[in-house]
Amino acid sequence: MRVLLIDDHALVRKGIEGLLRSRGVEVIASVNSGEEGVRRALELTPDIVLLDVKMPGMNGIETLRSLRMHGIGAPVLMLTMSSEDSDLSGALRAGAQGYLLKDMEPEELVPALEAALRGENVIAKELLGTLARIVSRNAAPGAEAPQPSASFVDLTRREMEILEHVAKGLSNKVIAKALNITDGTVKLHVKAILRKLGVDSRVKAAVIAVEHGLGKRKGQP
Repeated sequence: MRVLLIDDHALVRKGIEGLLRSRGVEVIASVNSGEEGVRRALELTPDIVLLDVKMPGMNGIETLRSLRMHGIGAPVLMLTMSSEDSDLSGALRAGAQGYLLKDMEPEELVPALEAALRGENVIAKELLGTLARIVSRNAAPGAEAPQPSASFVDLTRREMEILEHVAKGLSNKVIAKALNITDGTVKLHVKAILRKLGVDSRVKAAVIAVEHGLGKRKGQP
């Protein structure tokens, strides 16, 4: 996996570089501006791009648009401190494969990169509620929100249990460990859940689940 890192904070870049390299990931370039990031992406053709949102000059979303305009099709994951609705919405509209927060657990970063390379959308679990609100606001006028009885009626008890874990942003490996089943079994259940809910990604399934209250920790409203 060849990663291009774009972030204006030198200390953050060095920390992420060290983390990735310690786990066998090749950081092909680490740059401090969107303009330089676009130039290096064209020159080096990375497998994946890690991109900050809040940067001086060309910000992260503008950088992402420029990458796409120049024909860079590699997955782009935003890695930022910003949890603002506008930044999440803008990044996804511009074609980001995912949106992660810099306070995430270090061991979660490489699996997120691997998931993005498989074509999965990767959203920080803390932002699934925000994403649900964005989806709801952007729904076509007159469109009905999915109803629990309509969306969940065909799910088995085990599938509902797994969907609740998906709504918390947990990986298949973590879900498997929590439920004492194999990764492969979780993967099969997730495929069945996506089919029954009529969605094409676990993020969309998580949004539906969050809209209906699944995945909330005890004590949350």
